[in-house]
Amino acid sequence: MSRRKIGFWGVPKNKIITEYQQKYPESDFLDLCMFYGAKKTTILPDTTCKIISNIMDNAIYFKNDLDCIIASVGKEKCDSGRFVAKILKDMGYNIIFSQNETYNGNEEIKTPICTSNLPLAEKITRITANIIKKDETIYEYCEPKMGFWGVPPNDFGFLELFPNETHVFGWTRCVEAKRPADDELEIYVQENLPTVFFAQTFCNKMQLAKYLAKKYGGLFIDVDDLATNSTKAKIQAYMELG
Repeated sequence: MSRRKIGFWGVPKNKIITEYQQKYPESDFLDLCMFYGAKKTTILPDTTCKIISNIMDNAIYFKNDLDCIIASVGKEKCDSGRFVAKILKDMGYNIIFSQNETYNGNEEIKTPICTSNLPLAEKITRITANIIKKDETIYEYCEPKMGFWGVPPNDFGFLELFPNETHVFGWTRCVEAKRPADDELEIYVQENLPTVFFAQTFCNKMQLAKYLAKKYGGLFIDVDDLATNSTKAKIQAYMELG
């Protein structure tokens, strides 16, 4: 018999995470943004971002195992995250709405995982895992050779193309800094560092990714489900030229 689950997406407030950890101590947290092999549903339009599609597909697939879903519905996620929360609530799911938009602007911004020497996919995995369970590891800073700006992708496979000395920017960096709605931190990138600006196809962040790529001479890519060979070739060529 599988263990019960608390679904979530985005970066819910720590207070809410702790509250539902205590309310359902025998349940595991399940990031509904990830792909677990759930069958694609037809509830959302075909032009929906893959991450939002994953949320809906996973909610349907794991419905009988879910105690509740903690939904990030503020600036720390996106309008689509808010809308899919409303849809799931209307469908009868137990939805807990979370807005994680405020932070202490005077606190030092710390992002040791983003600037570590770990493989890029592992960096992003640890950053997202840190949402639920605090990471106490001490990470050493490494000088960057590349930059990756954006959100955790649906397809982690193409991240293997990047060297370990890749620093992480964009929303993923905001997540590690515990400032998921910090617009200024999200648009920050290191100048003169070859950087790939990534967004999921149909995500509103495509606008920002393309603009920043042009501003800083980086490479803009968008991926719907899995990265194509053409997209991988573009990344490899950019790295070689950069």
